[in-house]
Amino acid sequence: MNFLRGVMGAQATGPQPSGAETVQKLCDRVSSSTLLDDRRDAVRALKALSKKYRVEVGTQGMQYLLTVLETDRSDTEIIGFALDTLYNIISNDVHEDEDQNVQKSSPENDIGGHFTDMFLDQQENLSLILSLMEEFDFHVRWPAVKLMTALLRNRGQQVQQITLVIPTGLSRMMDLLADSREVIRNDGLLLLQQLNKGNAAIQKIVAFENAFERLLDIIAEEGYTDGGIVVEDCLLLLQSLLEHNSSNQNFFKEGSYIPRMTPWFEVAEESIGWSAQKVTNLHLMLQLVQTLVSPTNPPGATSSCQRAMMHCELLQRLCAILMATGVPADILTETINTVSEVIRGCQANQEYFASVNAPSTPPRPAIVVLLLSMVSERQSFALRCAILYCLQSSLYRNEVSQAQIVATLLPSTVDASTVSAGQLLCGGLFSADSLSNWCAAMALSHSLLGSGSQREQLLRVQLATSMGQPPVSLLQQCTSILAQGGKLQTRVGLLILLCTWLTDCSIAVAHFLHNSSNIPFVMNQITEHHGEDEHLVQGLCALLLGICIFYNDNSLENYTRPKLKQLLEKRIGKENFFEKLSFVSKHELYSLASRRPKPSASSSSTLLFDYEFTRLVREIEGLIVKAVQKSAEEEKKEEEVRKTMQQNDNILAQYKDLIRVQDCQISELKEKVTSLTMQYEQAEIAIGQQSAHIGQLKDQYNLLKAQTGKDGLSGPLQAEMNGPFGQRESPELSHLQSELECAQRENSELQSRLAHRGDNEANEGEEGTDISEMKKEMVRLRGILETQEAELEALRAQRDESHQDSAGDQSSLNEDLQSRLTAMKEENAQLEDERQKLSEERAALAGRLEKVQEEVEKRTSEAAEARQEQDDLLVLLADQDTKLQALRCRLRTLGHSVDDEDDDDDLDVKALDDSHEDKA
Repeated sequence: MNFLRGVMGAQATGPQPSGAETVQKLCDRVSSSTLLDDRRDAVRALKALSKKYRVEVGTQGMQYLLTVLETDRSDTEIIGFALDTLYNIISNDVHEDEDQNVQKSSPENDIGGHFTDMFLDQQENLSLILSLMEEFDFHVRWPAVKLMTALLRNRGQQVQQITLVIPTGLSRMMDLLADSREVIRNDGLLLLQQLNKGNAAIQKIVAFENAFERLLDIIAEEGYTDGGIVVEDCLLLLQSLLEHNSSNQNFFKEGSYIPRMTPWFEVAEESIGWSAQKVTNLHLMLQLVQTLVSPTNPPGATSSCQRAMMHCELLQRLCAILMATGVPADILTETINTVSEVIRGCQANQEYFASVNAPSTPPRPAIVVLLLSMVSERQSFALRCAILYCLQSSLYRNEVSQAQIVATLLPSTVDASTVSAGQLLCGGLFSADSLSNWCAAMALSHSLLGSGSQREQLLRVQLATSMGQPPVSLLQQCTSILAQGGKLQTRVGLLILLCTWLTDCSIAVAHFLHNSSNIPFVMNQITEHHGEDEHLVQGLCALLLGICIFYNDNSLENYTRPKLKQLLEKRIGKENFFEKLSFVSKHELYSLASRRPKPSASSSSTLLFDYEFTRLVREIEGLIVKAVQKSAEEEKKEEEVRKTMQQNDNILAQYKDLIRVQDCQISELKEKVTSLTMQYEQAEIAIGQQSAHIGQLKDQYNLLKAQTGKDGLSGPLQAEMNGPFGQRESPELSHLQSELECAQRENSELQSRLAHRGDNEANEGEEGTDISEMKKEMVRLRGILETQEAELEALRAQRDESHQDSAGDQSSLNEDLQSRLTAMKEENAQLEDERQKLSEERAALAGRLEKVQEEVEKRTSEAAEARQEQDDLLVLLADQDTKLQALRCRLRTLGHSVDDEDDDDDLDVKALDDSHEDKA
């Protein structure tokens, strides 16, 4: 401080230097001093003056401070002083020492922004700060983080663009989350929040730098909802990464991070109340879930996240909070909104929510408990809107739940001992509270959307008005209350319900027109002059009248479509009617409600429109205008054309049915032909196997023949060898001779049978040829047997001449001959058996082939007949299509619109004809 006193002046009586002069001297000292200690003291002094003399220090000293950051990197202390000084002059935070009156008197002077622009004139300055953020020293890294955060707050887009082109710039910032010092880590969270704002490219890079993993780890370490403000900062950063960024949402889901959100909602019932930080944390967690399943996201991404939340039991935890006690009202409201978006349009989630029961005695469905709060005036407006949105989400594209709601209103399903959802909705519809009237009307209208059967079922609902009076229908009761007047919100809700009910339901229109007082009342509402508040009612009445005209089936003689149009022209006028009709879509609250499905309004009195109703108005408004503009002659011609087209459609439907029947028959015939073809192929395979077996038998026979020839050649030799020892014929030899004769007789019989079969099977292809060859081989075998017989005769003669006999040799010879004869008899028997089996199999295969050929010929003739019938039908269909095209051209010439469904039917018929031609 001695140096500072020298600069400021040691003479107490002399003139004191101004702040600018002091800053100038310090800056000169920083630039000219050669000693590091002197420069450090000067920078420390600039830091002390930077709050009070912010403009002077920033104007004169910024360049010197940046030079210090470049040249004195080795001294962490001076680097820290320089970074703190830059932060003080760039940050727009109001300091105690700063002259606040100057800022308040000239708010257009953005001092911090001006110095930020000076700093960003050279992109190397930002790269320098990012490099200093890599330093581990606390006195360098923390000031660098704060300075970068201040730069982002002042000029966020410029800093973002520069950061994107700096290599590893984002990675250095992400490393802050891994710092063990909580101060740096927490300020790093604030830095990343500023960095991600409005820049999808940076959001993607940060997400792929493993930001989700690190943030979820920090939340778990801090204790989920029980954590402090650090958890809040993490949740805000997650929200900025996921909101309106489908790529990051998909990465979050594919990375299996949704199951890690489930422990967030393990909330125990507490009797001492919830802290403000816990309420804030849980509120942000619920909003994060809503971000993943928002209806504004791509449908595929939303549905996949909904399924994942059901699979990891996150939806179950949310429903547990919904039914728990002691939950703060704002948390309960946000939980209901979250459950609504998790189940919206997802059938599995809707089914689970329908099965949830409240912990009461006896248990009641959760939706009934919620409806009790919705129709209660004591509950907050936000809570009642959330419950309505939950009911709408459970009914969205869910015909089962729609039917269940309507069924609770029917007399056959009413249980006096329990309170049903339908009873609560009827009670709210006719209560004295206008918000209950509107909410109940919207809930009932959502139970009718996209379901013509439920519109018709709702006509059966009967209400008991008072003792002794007959019950009246729900439709009649709605029109009666509407005629009595009342609050604007009540009348708007009833008119929206009637418009939704009568749309695309001619039977409901007929019921409405059957009450003769309804049309005069609607027309009076349109023609009467009211204030601006009544313009919306007039527009809705005009819309209701237009629906009665467009969806009128002319079943009531007094209120046919031409008569209603004539009455409209006479009492209202077309131009006036169109003007009143436009009041609906031009209303300021209409555009607000058409943005998203969730009901949103600043107060209960401004809640007038529903999202689905705005979509309905956009669909039918143009149709109503066209229907009213048509003249009576055009209506008559259109009716005639419609009747003709209906007749043609009936004829076409008959032809379609006939073609479908024939198509089924052709399919059956094709299946039968395919089956027979498979059988034929199997038969061919069996024949091939038999042919192979016959070839094997031939090979065995050739082998046997070769062995027999070898034995025949060695017979005389053996006789010569045994000749000198031969004796007279023994009884054994006589027995062998008799057996040989028997074998010869059997062979002769077999040969004759083979010859007989050969004559019968001469024309049966290759197999007959094989049997003929076998017959020749048997003849050769017979010759061999005769040769063997001659050899036996020679042996007998030699034994008669021989005087010496060897008993041992004779016995050996007899045994050898006997074994050879036995083997030949066995082989002949096997050959006969195998030939007999082959003959039987061939006969069976021939019979099956004849049957297959007959069946194929029969099916071929049937297919030809069916093809001829189809050709005749196609000719008729072509003629019919030509007539239909002429009628449509005539309609278009007359200025009428033709439904696309008719064209689609024609395309279906043509496609069906093409498919039949292909099949034929």
